Amino acid sequence: MFTWEFAADPYPAYAWLREHAPVRRTTLPSGVDAWLVTRYADARQALADPRLSKNPAHHGEGAHARGKVGIPGERNAELMTHLLNIDPPDHTRLRRLVSAAFTPRRIAAFEPRVTELADRLVDAFAGAERADLIHEFAFPLPIYAICDLLGVPGADQDDFRDWAGAMIRHSGGPRGGVARAVKKMRGYLLELIHRKRADLGDDLISGLIRASDHGEQLTENEAAAMAFILLFAGFETTINLVGNGLYALLRDPVRMAVMRGAVERGDREALGVAVEELLRWDGPVELATWRFAREELDIGGQRIGTGEPVLVVLAAADRDPRRFADPDTLDLARRDNPHLGFGHGIHYCVGAPLARMEGRIAFERLLTRFPDLRLDADPADLRWRGGLIMRGLRELPVALR
Repeated sequence: MFTWEFAADPYPAYAWLREHAPVRRTTLPSGVDAWLVTRYADARQALADPRLSKNPAHHGEGAHARGKVGIPGERNAELMTHLLNIDPPDHTRLRRLVSAAFTPRRIAAFEPRVTELADRLVDAFAGAERADLIHEFAFPLPIYAICDLLGVPGADQDDFRDWAGAMIRHSGGPRGGVARAVKKMRGYLLELIHRKRADLGDDLISGLIRASDHGEQLTENEAAAMAFILLFAGFETTINLVGNGLYALLRDPVRMAVMRGAVERGDREALGVAVEELLRWDGPVELATWRFAREELDIGGQRIGTGEPVLVVLAAADRDPRRFADPDTLDLARRDNPHLGFGHGIHYCVGAPLARMEGRIAFERLLTRFPDLRLDADPADLRWRGGLIMRGLRELPVALR
């Protein structure tokens, strides 16, 4: 499971696991043993089961092993207090505070800015014959968007792009570059939060500072951790949504014609349905983030011991024929599509509306400007980023005309 060949196309192996070992214990490259859950019904149960904790402190192998189960480079305890690593009641409190700032109204009002950013990026390579749509479009779009949303000043956003790039480049290898990038990002966020307390604006960090629950406010460390995870989760997922989706369309002229037709008609509903299917078919998150058994429990007929890690394989669950008709077919008009790309239960992605909007705009602006876009590489030569949680290409070379 941990070879480059597997990374290029994991779906046949996941199909085998679903049929023959739907809940399977395996040793990860880090040396940690974990259970993989691959069937849709079991995955949905596990994602919402309160007996599975998100807090790495429940990992039964001790502090040394717990250092191997977080976000790459995330070793500072002050950055661990975020929505992906805590349980109720702390999760309930912080989720409510974040939701008060991360409102649908704020996301809807942000759509013109995302469109402007997408057009600006397209303009930068519009005169060329070729482009790498990961580095020149899918990567910078969500970075600049989430920086704008958080309230990072424009003069500082290139620093964020550099730090995010380090996290992406090193996510499957040595952690030194990631740790340095995380340290710089955390220090900057704490400084920015301190400045904003004295001069609140209409951005998301100011909203986090204002948000309170029965008079209890986020501490600066909690606000920094929330900003960090919104940034981390808010850029890599969108990179992969756009990159994986474009790659699928570029290899399938029939589906590309369907998507192009929706763009030409200005059919936002059809584009939204198509984005949901791309999330299901080859989504940006391959495995859900770590869970740990608080007590012994059964999943899919397997007994999971107290403290044992559980990884829900979203990529496998979302192609389960027990739930999806003809699951290996990319059907851009699929309506019955309760995919797990954004998770399920109390940890359902708070940024899902933003990711959906960014994905729709990305496809819309690219195909409007470049209706004859085509892949400019042999698929066998393309490389996938190493790493356990995310699934995405390192590059996507295209001919623009």
